[in-house]
Amino acid sequence: MNTAQQQKFQSLYRKHVSALRRQGKAERTIDSYARAVRRVTEFWDTCPDTLTQEQLEAYFSSLVETHSWSTVKVDRNGLQFFYQHVLKKDWVWVDIVKPPRKKLLPDILTLKEIERLINGTHELRYQTFILVAFSMGLRLGEALNLRVGDIDGERMKVHVRQGKGCKDRFVTLPEVSLQALRRYWVTHRNPDLIFPRGRNPQERAEAAEPMDRGGLQKSFKAIIQDCGIRKAVTIHTLRHCYGAHLVEAGVNLRAIQHAMGHDCPKTTALYTQLTEVTQSDTDQRINRLVAKMRIRWGC
Repeated sequence: MNTAQQQKFQSLYRKHVSALRRQGKAERTIDSYARAVRRVTEFWDTCPDTLTQEQLEAYFSSLVETHSWSTVKVDRNGLQFFYQHVLKKDWVWVDIVKPPRKKLLPDILTLKEIERLINGTHELRYQTFILVAFSMGLRLGEALNLRVGDIDGERMKVHVRQGKGCKDRFVTLPEVSLQALRRYWVTHRNPDLIFPRGRNPQERAEAAEPMDRGGLQKSFKAIIQDCGIRKAVTIHTLRHCYGAHLVEAGVNLRAIQHAMGHDCPKTTALYTQLTEVTQSDTDQRINRLVAKMRIRWGC
């Protein structure tokens, strides 16, 4: 792009980010949608307001070959937003790219496998994180961003703040998880964060940011391999395991939907395909479920 095109692009880009903020989009959504505009601009080395439908089709053909369908969908949605709210143009996305509808069921770890996973983890912070993420059905970001003030040991609840869709919720805090959180927190005593970043207790005590997301995912992958687990497992799998095991334990689907922060009951109903269903009390079932694991805590 020449200087004039670059200036025009910067102006449109600022409008795009501003429109996203006015729409109340989450920061991760803003980052993803903004990246979509940058990526197509770099691909053609031209201001995106001049792109033809043929160019967009060629761009997405290339993107499908080099990226996951998840990335393709995010870029499609980001560019759709850009066209509608910044360029004020129609976006015929169906004619450009339509990711296939795949109905895939996630792999689920048994309680024995989760127990093996935690016991096979040599760092206390990762042991604690895995237990917390599983035992409360938390998303990766929700667990990472837990604050000391979110833990209510009297009511045995955890306040999950600004989860998906910028929504708060309370989840049941199992006794095993509370003791694990206390055991880990005393190793760093950060006044605010449960899982602060840092290479040693001193750095963690003074940290203002939680553990690095990418570093945690990389470490989790290594832990899975070390434990000899062959299933397709990520940190998010722990959340699926929580939902599936609660269904198996007989917890009411409505209660599971509330605990996991699902907007749609159909999302929660997915777990009925992964296990058997009975009925019972939520808090007691969660505590009995987590208490079954025999965990050997590291240093």
